[in-house]
Amino acid sequence: MPKRDSNLLTPLDPEDKNFRIEKALNRLKKKTDINKWANPKKLFDVVDSDFTQRQPKFTDVIKKIQKDVFIPEAITVSNLAKIIGVRLAPFEQKLRDLGIEYTTHDHLLNSEEASLIAMEYDLNPIVDSVAAIDLFPKSMPKDMSIYPLRPPIVTIMGHVDHDALRKTSVAASEFGGITQHIGAFSVSLPSQKTITFLDTPGHAAFSAMRSRGAHVTDIVVLVVAADDGVMPQTLEAIKHAKDAGVPIIVAINKIDKHDADARKVRDSLMRYGIELEEFGGDIQCVEISALTGKGLDTLEEAIITLAELNDYRAEVDIEAEGVIIESQIEKGKGNVATVLVKRGTLKQSEVIVAGTSWCKVRMMNDDKGQSLKQAPPGTPVKVMGWRETPNSGDEVLQAKDEELAKTVVANRLRKLEREKQMKDLEIINEKRRQRKKELEVDQAAIRDFKRKVWMFHRGMLKEYPTMPLPPSSNTEVKLDENQIKELRLVVKGDVSGSIEAIIDSVDFIGNKEVRVNVVDFGVGDVNESDVQMAAAAQGAILGFNVKVDKRASSLAQTEHVEIMCYNIIYKLLDGIKDKLSKMLPPVLESIITGEATILQVFQINVKNREFRPVAGCRIVNGTIFKSQKVRIIRNNKQMWEGPLESLKHLKKDVTEAKKGLECGISFEGFTDFKEGDVIHSIVVKEVPRTL
Repeated sequence: MPKRDSNLLTPLDPEDKNFRIEKALNRLKKKTDINKWANPKKLFDVVDSDFTQRQPKFTDVIKKIQKDVFIPEAITVSNLAKIIGVRLAPFEQKLRDLGIEYTTHDHLLNSEEASLIAMEYDLNPIVDSVAAIDLFPKSMPKDMSIYPLRPPIVTIMGHVDHDALRKTSVAASEFGGITQHIGAFSVSLPSQKTITFLDTPGHAAFSAMRSRGAHVTDIVVLVVAADDGVMPQTLEAIKHAKDAGVPIIVAINKIDKHDADARKVRDSLMRYGIELEEFGGDIQCVEISALTGKGLDTLEEAIITLAELNDYRAEVDIEAEGVIIESQIEKGKGNVATVLVKRGTLKQSEVIVAGTSWCKVRMMNDDKGQSLKQAPPGTPVKVMGWRETPNSGDEVLQAKDEELAKTVVANRLRKLEREKQMKDLEIINEKRRQRKKELEVDQAAIRDFKRKVWMFHRGMLKEYPTMPLPPSSNTEVKLDENQIKELRLVVKGDVSGSIEAIIDSVDFIGNKEVRVNVVDFGVGDVNESDVQMAAAAQGAILGFNVKVDKRASSLAQTEHVEIMCYNIIYKLLDGIKDKLSKMLPPVLESIITGEATILQVFQINVKNREFRPVAGCRIVNGTIFKSQKVRIIRNNKQMWEGPLESLKHLKKDVTEAKKGLECGISFEGFTDFKEGDVIHSIVVKEVPRTL
C-alpha cells in the first residue's frame, strides 16, 4: 500500500480507509476491549476525522460562501451592517477601505452596491432571482451568406409629398400637407423585388421620430425640394443618417417646377458633406417629381442596386425580432401597433413583447389592409392584440408563452420603477450631504461666534459680535421655483410617436416665468377620465388628431376644463405659446400725459394757523389730470411719485388743467418740493407680453 502524504487535505479513498481501519483495530486490541468499538461506522468516523480536522479553514470558507443574505432594492449602511452581522464602526471603516466615499449610517445604497459589499464578507447576496428573467435578441451568425435575402428597409426623409412611390398620396391626406406620422409600407417592383419604405415626418417637432427611423433602416433617401433647397430638417436628416451609419441616396424633388434649380441643391449638399457620384463621391443622386411620377423608377433602381451591393439577409427560422414603428388605439380593434419584422418570422397566435407591453398576435394586416398569417423579415405589419399600447421604437422579441411574457413585462416595469427609485436615492443622499455641509457651516459659525464673545469679555474685542444667520440659499431656490407659473396639460394623440414629439416640443416652450408641465398622456380620443385628470391637476387637455366624445365634452364644461384640439403640429405649438404668453405678467408702461413746472411755492393757511405748502405751477405740455398719479423730477432725478391731493385754478377745484394754464397743486403725503421742479402726470398701462 502506498504511503499517504500527511499534508494531503482530501478525504481517503475507500481502499485506503479500510487499510487504516484494520491498522487501528490491531492497535486497539492491544490496549482496550474491542467490544467498545463494535460499531464500525463509529470507528470509520474516528479514523476519517483525523483528516477532516486538518482542514477547518477550508470547511468554514465553504460555509461562508454558501450563506445567503437577502438584499432589498435600497438599504442604509447601518441596516446592511445588521444583515451582514458586523458592528457599525468597523463596517464603516471597511467601506472606506473599499473606496466608498460616503459611509455615514443613513447613507442609502442600491442593491448592486450592497451585493458587492456582502460578497467582500464571503456572503451570497440574493436580490431577486425571478427579476433577472428577460428577453434578449439572438446573436448574429458569423456567416450570413447562407440565409435568404430580405427586402431592404428604406427611410424617406423630407417634408414633401413623396408617397407617390406607392401610387397613393398619404401626405396629401395629412393635415397641412405635412407627413405627421412615421408609417411603413411595401412596394413590389416589376422585377418581383420588394422594398420596405418608412416615411418620417418633416416638421421640426418630429426630430426624435426621424432619428428613430434612421436607426432601424438600411438606406436613407434624402428628399430635397429643388425650389426650397437645403432646409434645417435636411441638415438634421443628414446628421441622423450619419449617426446611424447608413448609406444615403439623394432625391431632388419638384424638378417639374419652373423655379427648380437642381444644380444649386447639389452644390449646397456638397457644403454639408454629401459627396455625390458626379463630384467624385459615392452617394447616388436622382431627380424626381412626386407629382408627375417622373424619375421614381430610377430611384427604385438606385435603391435595389445599393441593396444588392450591401447584400441584406436575415434568418427566417428563428423567433421573430423587430421594432415598433407606431402604435395607436383603433375603434373596434383596440390597441394596435405597426411592427417591422427584422429577423425571424412573426406568425399569428405567437406571443411577443415590446418594452413594457406584450401581445398575443390576434390578427396581422399589411399596409394595404390584407390579412396575413405570417410576416417574414423586412415586412411591416399592423398587429392587433396588445394588452397596452407599446411605445414607438420599442424592440419586439418573441416569447415562448404568455407566462414568460408576463414575467418579462413585470420585471421591466419593476426595473423602471427601480431606476426611478435610484434617482430618488441619489437625490436623497445629495440632500443629506448638502444638509450635513450646512450644519457643519452653522456649527463652525456658532463656534466662531462663541470664541468672539469670549474674546469680547476678555477685552480683546471692542464690539460685541453679531449672531450668524443660517444659510438661506435653499430658501431662495424654493421661492424662485414657486414663482414659476405652470400650464398643466393632459396630452392625447392618435399615435404614440406624435405624443412623444409633442411632449418633447412643448418642453422647450417657456422661460424662467412660465413653463409646460405634462401631467398625463395617452393614445386615443379624449374621454371622461382625461377630463377628471385635468380637473384634478387644474390644467387643460391638449389633443392632436383625436376626437372628444360627448360625455367628456359635457363633463369638461361642468368642471371648467379647457380642451384644445389640433390637427397641424405648428398650429398646436403656436396655440401653446399663446396660452403661455397670457400667463406672463404684463409689462407696466408709464405714459406721460402732461407736464408742469413749479414757478413758486406758497404757504397756505389751512386752519388754526396750520400752514401747508402749495405749488404754483404752469402747464407746459399736455394735460394734468386730478385722478392720475404724478412724478416730481428734480435735476433729472425722480424725487417722488404718488397721487394729487388737490388741483385748483383761481381757488376752484378742477379735474384737469391743460397746456398754458396756471394752477395750484398739492401732493398727498409729500411737501418737500421746490421751485423749478418738474411735474409729470402719468398713466400706467399694462402691455401684454409674448414668448
